[in-house]
Amino acid sequence: MNVLFVSSEVAPFAKTGGLGDVASALPRALSKKGHDVRVVMPMYSRVEVAGRVFEPVLRDVSLSLGGARIVFSVFTAKLPGTDVPVYFVRCPGLYGRAGVYTSDHDEHLRFAVLSWAALVLCQRIGFRPDVAHANDWQTSLLPLLLKTMFAWDGLFSRTASLLTIHNIGHQGGFDARVLGDTGLGGAAHHFHQDQLREGRLNYLLTGILYANAVTTVSPTYAREIMTPEHGVGLDGFLRERRDIVFGVLNGIDEDEWSPETDAHIAFRYSADDLDGKEKNKKALLDAAGLPYLARAPVFGIVSRLAWQKGFDLCFGVLPALLSHHAAQLVVVGTGEEKYERLFLDLARRYPKQVAYKRGFSEPLAHQVEAGADMFLMPSRYEPCGLNQMYSLRYGTPPVVHKTGGLADTVTPFHAGRGSGNGFVFEHFDEGGLTYAIRRALTVWGSGAGADRERWRVLQHNGMRARFGWDERVTAYEQLYRMIAPGR
Repeated sequence: MNVLFVSSEVAPFAKTGGLGDVASALPRALSKKGHDVRVVMPMYSRVEVAGRVFEPVLRDVSLSLGGARIVFSVFTAKLPGTDVPVYFVRCPGLYGRAGVYTSDHDEHLRFAVLSWAALVLCQRIGFRPDVAHANDWQTSLLPLLLKTMFAWDGLFSRTASLLTIHNIGHQGGFDARVLGDTGLGGAAHHFHQDQLREGRLNYLLTGILYANAVTTVSPTYAREIMTPEHGVGLDGFLRERRDIVFGVLNGIDEDEWSPETDAHIAFRYSADDLDGKEKNKKALLDAAGLPYLARAPVFGIVSRLAWQKGFDLCFGVLPALLSHHAAQLVVVGTGEEKYERLFLDLARRYPKQVAYKRGFSEPLAHQVEAGADMFLMPSRYEPCGLNQMYSLRYGTPPVVHKTGGLADTVTPFHAGRGSGNGFVFEHFDEGGLTYAIRRALTVWGSGAGADRERWRVLQHNGMRARFGWDERVTAYEQLYRMIAPGR
């Protein structure tokens, strides 16, 4: 099949979270299965770095959107390690900024142009997509554009659209007065009329209304977003379209995230030979400036420090953990000030137990996964989550809240049966997180003898699970064939 894959970020060119990883890995996996995938993204200023070579495809294409005249060009490069072409929409006035996303007055225009440019590109190069795969609110105008402004063109006569919601909390909500800037002013009757009368325009809702299929990034999250608790105001619309809403669990790159081959860690290891894991623990603690305590478990956190990630629970739970147990904590992340201050304060109060590294480092993220004994992920909600899958691959059992993709990938460990791969709490409160941590510490025990054997069973259960895209891509192939049956 011919697949047009449009995303606001694609790793390694631009990435702020899981979307960037998925927008790289899924096209790669589809290409391996023989599909012709063309990826389209903006050419942000961070994309144009030394050493990257881009070939020109289109020069100075003009768009008239509302009262604005937008001129863009398109360049291309291959997705590293593949033959998948990535097309970069170059418009410095819109994308030549420090951040991928902004709070600027023209944010609605930046991503309306991305959807328009993707379809104009298909016209100019003669690419006839069977499926146009949009991702999140930034590309959610694609389904409506196909049904209106591009419906005249026979190139798209058989093009079906699929919208993947990676996080329903981000919807692209704007003042309705910007409708003309989208280039869809003449199709205003297709937008949700009640919202327009209220002065609101919602990009994500528009995609939900017009896509031939809607997916999200885990089966549990697909069910959750159809409830008032997790639907963020869109649950009713999703329930109305429940027949075309599907949950497909994200995968991970098992070549990049493998303790047997990882170039970022000091010592390689496997499920059959875990000696290197303890050596990586020593290396991590040394790099973090903490002493090595052989039988003290190390908890790891690598995360955006945001409300969604559940760190409000840590204010009451972590001080008690550190005061009453010989445990250590290594945190890597940046985000909201109150959470950064929490981990800075813990590092000051417990200098031999806690290290906080502000910011993000890809090598350090790998080192935490390999060197920590447990991975802490108490997310309030989590559409899919990738870190828990990385942790399982590295023999680092996760401690998670039972929500979204965490519920689909982490199962409670039962020592008697030797089943399960982590520690799970159901109630999002301090008592729930405390329960899961205490359960983890009980299974850890003294870190010796029978406890060590029990812990290795737990590690093996996680390390032998398969979370690669080869196991996930078939679900997308089936959905593509369902909505584009001609192929």
